[in-house]
Amino acid sequence: MPPKKPHKTVAVNKKARHEYEFLEIFEAGMSLVGTEVKSMRQGKISFKDGHIQFRNNEAWLVGVHIAPYDHSGYSEHDPERPRKLLLHTREITQLSAKVDQKGLAVIPTKIYLVHGRFKVEIALARGKKTYDRKQELKQRDIDRETKRQMVNF
Repeated sequence: MPPKKPHKTVAVNKKARHEYEFLEIFEAGMSLVGTEVKSMRQGKISFKDGHIQFRNNEAWLVGVHIAPYDHSGYSEHDPERPRKLLLHTREITQLSAKVDQKGLAVIPTKIYLVHGRFKVEIALARGKKTYDRKQELKQRDIDRETKRQMVNF
């Protein structure tokens, strides 16, 4: 798990925790262009179908939509372009091997600022089955109800 640093959360992939079970969490930097940075500072990020692909011993963030910056003028960026992730080579080989062998996925969970630099938290995850999700929702309702009963006494 990455060490705790002072950071400002910009965007969270809320759907990821519902659909996946996280096995390991990593922190990676991102290679961005100027208008992407300004747009991300405004919080205009959507994770919709975001995932990590491994090509030529490099990790790429694919499917994350960063809206064009309002005041960019002529130099707009492509909102859907793949963005290179900055990870150590051993981390890339370790993640790609696990994805190939076990049928796991690597997904982005959170984007945040650390000392003025954008970082993305990625998770090695296994997809949950439908009955797992239903069981989790049922357990959450039971916990909420017991907490409510404890407050009333």
